[in-house]
Amino acid sequence: MKALLDRARSFKRRVDFESGEYRKLAEGQYPEALFITCSDSRVIPALITGARPGEIFELRNAGNIVPPYGSPGASGEAATIEYALEVLGVQDIVVCGHSHCGAMGALKSGDDLSALPGVDAWLQLARPELAPVLTTASDDPSLPEVAQGNVVNQLAVLRTYPVVRQRLDSGRLRLHGWYYEVDTGQVHELEGDGLFRVHTG
Repeated sequence: MKALLDRARSFKRRVDFESGEYRKLAEGQYPEALFITCSDSRVIPALITGARPGEIFELRNAGNIVPPYGSPGASGEAATIEYALEVLGVQDIVVCGHSHCGAMGALKSGDDLSALPGVDAWLQLARPELAPVLTTASDDPSLPEVAQGNVVNQLAVLRTYPVVRQRLDSGRLRLHGWYYEVDTGQVHELEGDGLFRVHTG
């Protein structure tokens, strides 16, 4: 923690806040995409994409899960999606799952989560749609089938949000599914045939 604190204290000295770039950020944000991914500390959207401040709007939670539209109670996820589209006008949404995901691992192994009731309730949102792949997926610890299946499922949930559906229907929004390998840095992109493939730039 001391190293993190020291870097936070020296941040202003390490970054050129006198430049026009940072002054412009104070006037507002105009991100290109909403990036929905896991809270996992090994997954850093700006590092993966090379995004500069102001370029991506992030939504992070355990397992990159999108709650069903109209779920009771307040939802930070629903609020973030709504704000990104209605206020910021983002035209791309990326749902990015990743290898070695603890949330997906708990679902695959059927862990007893009674000591973690909040985690258990949260993962229940993803469990029903993932049930088929949970029984057939290999025991590969990177869990590619489970994490990729979850990305596909969360994209489907996104499409049930009226604000998303309206923009998709009018051609103002594109959805993207990614799978990030923590140990290799490779990004696999979901293609029209339902398969995830690596593209080299």
